[in-house]
Amino acid sequence: MSNRSQANRNLSPLYEVFVRGRRGLDHIHVGSLHAHTPEQALEYARETYIRRGEGASIWVVASKDIHASQESDAATFYDPMDDKPYRHATHYPLPDGVENM
Repeated sequence: MSNRSQANRNLSPLYEVFVRGRRGLDHIHVGSLHAHTPEQALEYARETYIRRGEGASIWVVASKDIHASQESDAATFYDPMDDKPYRHATHYPLPDGVENM
């Protein structure tokens, strides 16, 4: 990659790409790309990730718009539920005749 194209890429926002394989399935994160506009990101994603018709739909989301937790925050999400075992299906006995849920 030339220095000029590298510089242009660094000026372009980063987008995260999600593809849904077929109707009824979840969108799955498949990668990231740089583009100047959301429309251009969608076009690049189509050319890069589903050029052989592998997907039913594509989402592109500007990386700056994604707010995520960190792995180190996981304990704060789950600790408050430790004292509420009734929220877990394992707390309830299965009725006779029901093998699994």
